[in-house]
Amino acid sequence: MTTLAAIDGLTVTYRRAPAPALSGLSLDIEAGEILAIIGESGSGKSTLARAIAGLLPEKTTIAGRLTWPGLDGAPRAGRDIGYVFQDPGSSLNPVLTIGEQVGEGARRHLGLDRRAAVAEAVRLLARVHLPEPQRIARAYPHQLSGGQRQRVAIAAAIAARPRLLIADEVTSALDVLVQAAIVDLLVELVRADGMTLVFVTHDLALASGIADRVAVMAEGRLVELGPTAEVVGAPRAVETAALVAAHIDLSSPPLVGEAS
Repeated sequence: MTTLAAIDGLTVTYRRAPAPALSGLSLDIEAGEILAIIGESGSGKSTLARAIAGLLPEKTTIAGRLTWPGLDGAPRAGRDIGYVFQDPGSSLNPVLTIGEQVGEGARRHLGLDRRAAVAEAVRLLARVHLPEPQRIARAYPHQLSGGQRQRVAIAAAIAARPRLLIADEVTSALDVLVQAAIVDLLVELVRADGMTLVFVTHDLALASGIADRVAVMAEGRLVELGPTAEVVGAPRAVETAALVAAHIDLSSPPLVGEAS
């Protein structure tokens, strides 16, 4: 596998924070893989995702190295990396139509004119399985459900045909059925387009169902990294073991002879 991004000793400290949000973190992201970054709230996983995407706030102190062996130089903002935020309601502009927002990346990075960008937006809305994509392209965010807005956000994130897609806690505000549909959609898109997916979540069950590898974070540190089956099946770090224990499947009846 080709390394898309290499992170070496990354330390991130927010302005006026008493301690770093990330401490000396090293991690390679392989081209074409689905990498799940999991951890409890406050573990630093979203900080890591934003650092990779270059979306950290101004006056944040950053040390260490982030290089891109899989690209010809540094990633172009909005072009090589697509980012899907946790809350599509805050990431979508309430006064612009869905078509304008989804087509913006295609206009800016692919050089499409307005008419072609709108047509591309309709195509992308169909790709994320939204019904009546032409009607939705004319709608505004407040006219859609939460699940529909998340699909719109995904469509906008892939409009410039990025190499890397980062999904940052994109299912946390959705019900279980919609969560599963959004995760299936992400996998479908990245596999079809050959993208790399960084899937940020606190939900080990969701992560283990789709990821090639799992990176477990705690208190700004990477505590475990490996193939999903190995990390989930035989966790080495106590933090990973706690996450596994918290997600034991109790839906199946006990085996014959097993204590009830």
